Amino acid sequence: MSTKPVTEHPYQPTIKIADFEGPLDLLLHLIRENKMDIYDIQIARITSQYLDFLHQQQAHQLEIAGDYFVMAATLMNIKSQLLLPQSSEPDEEAEELPDPREELVEQLLEYQRYKKAADQLKDKESLRQQEYTRPAMHVPRELISAHVEPGVTVNQLQAAFVEVLKKHRLAQPLVETVATEKVSVAERMAAVVKQVKAGPVQFTALFAGDRSRDQLVTTFIAVLELSKHQRIAVQQVELFGPIILVKGTRIDDEDTSK
Repeated sequence: MSTKPVTEHPYQPTIKIADFEGPLDLLLHLIRENKMDIYDIQIARITSQYLDFLHQQQAHQLEIAGDYFVMAATLMNIKSQLLLPQSSEPDEEAEELPDPREELVEQLLEYQRYKKAADQLKDKESLRQQEYTRPAMHVPRELISAHVEPGVTVNQLQAAFVEVLKKHRLAQPLVETVATEKVSVAERMAAVVKQVKAGPVQFTALFAGDRSRDQLVTTFIAVLELSKHQRIAVQQVELFGPIILVKGTRIDDEDTSK
């Protein structure tokens, strides 16, 4: 990094009154306008233009934050250090003095990195605002039955299924080595109808052969579909008693989901 003082340059960029994010933002703007190397800032020219900017702000009776004046003092201090006369006689034992601009350059580079990251986040925010997220849809009322015939509510049936899931989790082995086969809802519906035709079946007994959570859920959906189309009926003889599945009024109808 060169420490030689530089001469004033006649070129003065026109700076419009604008809101900068801070003194470092203003300095980066001046460096870009003058097409300087950030590692070799011409302090004399930058200091002059920086002070001109502050004078413009004051002339327009605009309030200036104290940070800008602190930076102005820093720039003038660096400028004075660069203008100090240096010994012309070589001294092998003398240590090379550090460049007074070094700390300022580090601050500018760090600020530049943060500013670049902020711009990238702003671009992502802009792209995100252009995306449309559909709000959660309510289940159509025609797909919800207030009661599962005859007299057992959907909530009661769901509570019974939760108990089945709990028992399945407790009984599940720590390690499974056999992959279970995928079973469709239509296949489980046919199996449930076959069981119910043979006689009343307890709700919990339907899940005896299910080995995975997917199979449990498939069986539960099959029960809901069959009850919805009145191919089976769900009964509970006494309060807190077992839920029983029996033949519905349309058990001989074809599967309406096909």
